[in-house]
Amino acid sequence: MPEHSLTRADYDPVFVPNYAPAPALLDRGEGSRVWDTDGREYIDFAAGIAVNALGHAHPALVEVLEAQAAKLWHVSNAYTHAPGIALAKSLTERTFADKVLFCNSGAEANEAALKLARRFAYDRGESDRFEIISFNKSFHGRTFLTVSAGGTEAYRTGFGPVPEGLTHLPFNDLDALGDAVSDRTAAVLVEPVQGEGGLMPADPVFLQRLRELCTANGALLIFDEVQSGVGRTGWLYAYEAYDVVPDILTTAKGLGGGFPIGAMLATDEVAASFVVGTHGSTFGGNPLAAAVAGKVLEVVDDPAFLAEVRRKEGVLRDRLAEVGARHGMWSEVRGMGLWLGCVLEGEWAGRAGDVTKAGFEAGVMVLRAGADVVRLAPALTITDEEIEEGVARLDDALARLS
Repeated sequence: MPEHSLTRADYDPVFVPNYAPAPALLDRGEGSRVWDTDGREYIDFAAGIAVNALGHAHPALVEVLEAQAAKLWHVSNAYTHAPGIALAKSLTERTFADKVLFCNSGAEANEAALKLARRFAYDRGESDRFEIISFNKSFHGRTFLTVSAGGTEAYRTGFGPVPEGLTHLPFNDLDALGDAVSDRTAAVLVEPVQGEGGLMPADPVFLQRLRELCTANGALLIFDEVQSGVGRTGWLYAYEAYDVVPDILTTAKGLGGGFPIGAMLATDEVAASFVVGTHGSTFGGNPLAAAVAGKVLEVVDDPAFLAEVRRKEGVLRDRLAEVGARHGMWSEVRGMGLWLGCVLEGEWAGRAGDVTKAGFEAGVMVLRAGADVVRLAPALTITDEEIEEGVARLDDALARLS
């Protein structure tokens, strides 16, 4: 069937009923604006769930992608190529890590991290050290292991029994840590800012205590920075803001600026456990993805660029607070960088889905993070004018709802 003849109505008959996309067929985007096939324009405050770090059709990314597409697309990891090596060098030079493993998504990066943690313990002769500790309301992906490690019960329902050795603790609760980290703990997996859990930043003392406990007990500390990474919080990676260094870090989403890629970063000592044949990814770190991600890092990891992200956070946060106060819908705006959540209160609690739907009808794309939080994760390149226009459209949507 020719693409030009397709409509939103053609979606449901052919797709597994796993998603419920908005009632429009998106056609093209530029920066922080998107148009559907009917020509209607939207301000994009979602960025593909914090993925399109530089917006839609960024000229520098388009140029790199087109140049690489004319040279080499895919060779598998039986061979290597310059874009992959350059990206790995860029990541290790810009972070604590010594080694990189590429994959295609955040879930795959977290899967690799958890496998590496258990393998690391095994290689040290500690076969009984296999426990993974994570936290309530966390989200780490949808593979069998990562959805089990995630702290949202609804995502695990119907997929049991879960793998052995997974423990969930309250997030940001120092008392709950107690003696939970022990000689049976292979790793503690934590998001510096919980994304799906409602844009909840970790308390610095909480992360510092996790680092201390892991070090004291011989466990690894894994930071899931799939959403918080690549400038989203106003830092290249959020661990820098907390001054807490993990042993393993996972990254994806914004890393490719919209092109699928993920990576697991680790220290030399830990990475040594992934010898030839212990793990793999057919498409991971392919030349197209690596070339684009390299350009994304080049653009984002600039002090002036990151300072602008933090400045624009203030602009967006202030405007959202004004709108929330006017309509009496949310109690606070929380988060870091251009990654903010509006916490619904009172009669609006539980109605994040209604807000996202009304926003789309008003011409602004926003997300939800659970039933009680409206999530905004616009492109890091969004302008002040687009912030103003998008919030005005959201304001209009809330007025209609109320």
